[in-house]
Amino acid sequence: MNYWLMKSEPSVYSIADLARDKHTIWDGVRNYQARNFLRSMAVGDQAFFYHSNTKPPAIVGLMQISEANLDDPTQFDPKSKYYDAKSTPDHPRWQTVKVKFVQEFPTPISLDVLRQSFTPEQLWVVRPGNRLSVMPVAEAVARQILNLLS
Repeated sequence: MNYWLMKSEPSVYSIADLARDKHTIWDGVRNYQARNFLRSMAVGDQAFFYHSNTKPPAIVGLMQISEANLDDPTQFDPKSKYYDAKSTPDHPRWQTVKVKFVQEFPTPISLDVLRQSFTPEQLWVVRPGNRLSVMPVAEAVARQILNLLS
């Protein structure tokens, strides 16, 4: 099993939305490096749900990859802001995963706490200027993040 950190703005899709929906497709990722991380995910992998563009930004919960290697349907929809005219069903450019709710943390783990606990090499989200919406988390770091909840 691998671990990931996946960002979403709570005004777009929040941990509360995922708790309500139970599962969702993680659509709209339009960065090639983040897309490549999505391509390497497997069913059963765990992902930290991170609220970005909020005060304070924080890890707010945990989800699990329930389906992998899916074509992102928004790339084919001309009405979607994630539409990609160069992408076709025969040659899709954007893949994604489906995630399911595991838990919302009783206390969010803020970016400040993460910066105090991890170096930029250990946890990419603490890197200055990091804009990736999907990133890997080493197993040892994932366990340390979970220990911050105790």
